[in-house]
Amino acid sequence: MAKKEDDKQQGPRKAIVYLNGMYMGFHDDPDALIRELVQKRRSGELSHNLNMSYNAKTGELHINTGGGRVRRPYIIVRDGKPLLTKEHIAKLKNGEITWNDLVMQGVVEYLDAEEEGSLAYIAMSESEVTPKHTHLEINPLSITGVVVSTQPYPDHNSSPRLTMASAMMKQSLGLYAVNFNYRLDSRAHILFYPQVPLVQTTSYKALNYDKRPAGQNFIVAVMSYYGYNMSDAIVMNKNSVERALGRSVFYKTYETEERRYPGGQKDKLMTPPPNIVGYREEELYKNLDEDGIIMPEVEVKPRDVLIGKVSPPRFMEEVATFGITEEKRRENSVTAKGGDYAMVDSVMVTESLAGNKLVKVKLRSLKVPELGDKFASRHGQKGVIGYLAPQEDMPFSASGIVPDLMINPHAIPSRMTAGHILEMLGGKVGSIGGRTVNGTMFSGEKEEDLRAELKRYGFNEAGEEVLYDGITGRKFKAKIFMGVIYYQRLHHLVSNKMHVRSRGPVQLLTHQPTEGKAREGGLRFGEMERDCLIGYGATQLIKERLLEESDKTVALVCANCGSLGVHDYAKRRDYCPVCKGTRMEKVEMSYAFKLLLDEIKSLGIFPRLKVSDKK
Repeated sequence: MAKKEDDKQQGPRKAIVYLNGMYMGFHDDPDALIRELVQKRRSGELSHNLNMSYNAKTGELHINTGGGRVRRPYIIVRDGKPLLTKEHIAKLKNGEITWNDLVMQGVVEYLDAEEEGSLAYIAMSESEVTPKHTHLEINPLSITGVVVSTQPYPDHNSSPRLTMASAMMKQSLGLYAVNFNYRLDSRAHILFYPQVPLVQTTSYKALNYDKRPAGQNFIVAVMSYYGYNMSDAIVMNKNSVERALGRSVFYKTYETEERRYPGGQKDKLMTPPPNIVGYREEELYKNLDEDGIIMPEVEVKPRDVLIGKVSPPRFMEEVATFGITEEKRRENSVTAKGGDYAMVDSVMVTESLAGNKLVKVKLRSLKVPELGDKFASRHGQKGVIGYLAPQEDMPFSASGIVPDLMINPHAIPSRMTAGHILEMLGGKVGSIGGRTVNGTMFSGEKEEDLRAELKRYGFNEAGEEVLYDGITGRKFKAKIFMGVIYYQRLHHLVSNKMHVRSRGPVQLLTHQPTEGKAREGGLRFGEMERDCLIGYGATQLIKERLLEESDKTVALVCANCGSLGVHDYAKRRDYCPVCKGTRMEKVEMSYAFKLLLDEIKSLGIFPRLKVSDKK
């Protein structure tokens, strides 16, 4: 007990001081050191990049000046009063002072996550400031990142949904550049009729995002529709789609150049002659002009040649008759990939950096929303089209309003996206009142105000409406929530992903089919799919999928020593390279298994295969 009392009398323990993680020594009074460092940082004696954090439990004081830290600006509070005054703001507006001047004068300072957590006490608004506070938020909106700050009512959603919404906003189709007609990006999407959202935030306009909109305002009803919008599927109005709702155009660019090779040889852009090595079907060259390049506004199908090109042989020339070496040129044209049914939008002929002739062909294809296309709101509520319902079969209100989209009610409560509901309410108010609604985080228009305004317009204040079934004409017994919300079409289009193969290329190493749409690959029949077939006892189907349709091979096995045999094409005989035996058996096996045996041999292990007659 006496020892503990002595410790108390001695005052605070010494602090271990670290600079950028390196041990520097001890200090008797860490609080005084922190006060001195902060004062010198604010006066400009020390770098404004310096931050510190103090852990009283471990007695460690960390001072950080290194890169890679996320730092945010705060207004300094002294004796219960923010140091930023109206005079400062007026001078900033007039251009008399700059932001950097505020930092140099010690009015605003940057804190990193560690200092913010251990040494700062931050007020959210000026009305909350007390003498205990050390800093004041410039705007609560700056707590989140740039993308979240453009989302409406994010403070009403759960954090994983905000993360999803942020990721999906980057995938939305809109007007990415005004000069898209003159650009030759490798892939580009343009929405036909992009709209500015009815519910906006202050940072949405500050970032000029309204100049590049990426979505449209949909009338949405929260209801199920004959099971077509189960889970996350959505039902869309077919007539709305025909009126160009969510319609976009997809651009894809192919390019090639006349390369020069070390031996003085070079490629040549031209329509390849029929006698050339690798000549394709004559039909595929029909769209090429005299210079071997396709013409604009020509319809293109998969495998059609876009740019005709002949290249020198990959290896040395062969000596022909009479000892004359002739150069066998090969076909090396650029063709449209599988699934590309498009129009040639534009053709550009120019020079590359190396001074070679460079040709770029841009294809254009129309993408109308279809079953399987992905849409998402700005609240992480994503879904694919499950059904395109004719307008006459869809529910309608007494005033004849038919929704563009129907979302399943079960998608809302478990995801805790109340912001989605609020935006629907705000969008409804904005569309009737002819204005944009402020949905900024922490400072947007309140739910009570939106409800009251809706009531003034003669609508149900909760946003619910009496709807009638489009098929039977009967009134629904329940009132259905309907509003206007900003929806985005994402670039995950079923027409770009759809892929099928019956036969095609195989990998050189394993002899198994290639993987992926770009390589004309098959769909992977994996371990879990195999387990299902084992569970059903479908042995013939397993054999077909994993052997016949994959990498079946017939190998020679020595009946004497169990080694893999070889076939001597010169002497036309089979023999064993290990024991020189000639009694060989033909065995059906997967090529991947044969490869495994070879790899085991490379480790110095000799695997034997015992062969016997089928019983």
